[in-house]
Amino acid sequence: MEKEEAEAYVDAAAAAIGLKIAAEHRDGVVHYFGLAATMAGLVMTFPLGNDDEPAAVFVPIAAEDAVPAVSTARP
Repeated sequence: MEKEEAEAYVDAAAAAIGLKIAAEHRDGVVHYFGLAATMAGLVMTFPLGNDDEPAAVFVPIAAEDAVPAVSTARP
């Protein structure tokens, strides 16, 4: 996404929901919106099949509670 596109979207979206963005924060908001748009574009390129479904619920856990992955590699 070009900077001008991100600026236009941020301005229009903020106006649509009545959000006032302080002038000193606008460049940061535009920058991070552009970053999020870039990441979303990468996600959208992932191929999905007809049988793919979203997870029912995502519940994050602390790293120390994670179960180590089991290797299926054969020696």
